[in-house]
Amino acid sequence: MPSRLNIIGHLDADCFYASAERVRHPKLRNIPVGILGNQGACVIAKSYEMKAYGVKTGVPIWEATKLCPHGVYVKRDFYWYEVLSRKMLECVNSVSPTVEYYSIDEFFFDASYLPQALKGTILEAARALQDLLLKQTGVPISIGLSRSRTLAKLASDHGKPFGCFVLLDPEEIADFVELIDVREITGIANRSAMKLAAHGIKTCGDFRRADSKLINKLLTKTGEALWWELHGEALTPISTQRPMHKAIARGGSIGESTNDPDRLQAWLVRNVERLVEAMHWHRYVTQRLTVSLSYKEGGHCSERCKLPEASNASELILPVAKHLFERCWLKQMRLSHMHIIADELQFLGAHQRSLFVTHPPRIDAIKRLVNDKFGRFTIRSGETLPLTEIYLDDAHNYDICDVYGKSCF
Repeated sequence: MPSRLNIIGHLDADCFYASAERVRHPKLRNIPVGILGNQGACVIAKSYEMKAYGVKTGVPIWEATKLCPHGVYVKRDFYWYEVLSRKMLECVNSVSPTVEYYSIDEFFFDASYLPQALKGTILEAARALQDLLLKQTGVPISIGLSRSRTLAKLASDHGKPFGCFVLLDPEEIADFVELIDVREITGIANRSAMKLAAHGIKTCGDFRRADSKLINKLLTKTGEALWWELHGEALTPISTQRPMHKAIARGGSIGESTNDPDRLQAWLVRNVERLVEAMHWHRYVTQRLTVSLSYKEGGHCSERCKLPEASNASELILPVAKHLFERCWLKQMRLSHMHIIADELQFLGAHQRSLFVTHPPRIDAIKRLVNDKFGRFTIRSGETLPLTEIYLDDAHNYDICDVYGKSCF
């Protein structure tokens, strides 16, 4: 048997949101299913059947219905998805003591415990885990096992849907990755791929054969770590604790595009309230704020600035957000997306407070006291009143980025 922590597993639910809806609505099985976002305006996830009709993630509902008019479109329910996600986590934890909650439908885990826990070879045990997860959650899941996180992720992707792929032998690893596009590696997006392509590195095989010093030069030490991972060296350990965020953002689509100042101000305040709520949960303060806007007619604008002191208080953050919004808002154009981003984060209590400027979060504390007892957004800023339809719909009280206590959010 390979030594402990020498076999890393990656578990990835197949079309998780659509699969979750099928668990409670079995009639949705084997038909095209699309999951709609907050405003019901775009498809945020879809089943394989709908994908076959050319429907892609992010397309507006009116375009999706043209491509797949007979599909069923369901408004997302993150409460339900979290229930199943927690069941998945409990199931994996029952066979491995080391599990990383990577996202709501993805986990990395120490797979070296599987043969003993589930009795059989590593492949038999992995398939037994698949069956156990399907029985306990109703969700089909693909599993990849290999010597590193990067290889395990590539293996599970290869096995989809409902596949199980074990990749441990060095020669098998070399053959497997040879023709895989380098962009399939988590952490290598288009910009990095273009840098690599300029040096003739287009596949994972090319990436493995390249000199590690060249990879470091092109993609820094993060890229070199991926190079070692592709060679079967587990440089990135399984983390059972969430690392500190580099940034926290709240926002997204504002539904129907508009240049109505009252509605835009309401969205700005809502997003700031959610941002402050998130920072309080994680016990963060921020030193810098960014407001980013996108327009229906095309185009994008953002503004950022340093805060006078590191803070997570609405009394400080909201006026700064309003100032940044005014600097980048093109009033004659209709806004479609808005994001408020806090970075240069520090843990609360770990920063040096200013002797001259202090903003104790008095209003935020009162809001939390009441909302924790009576429900989220029971007390909210009066400036959000123009968003009547949002606060009348319970679905808007819960968003995927507002699921706390997990490594992915």
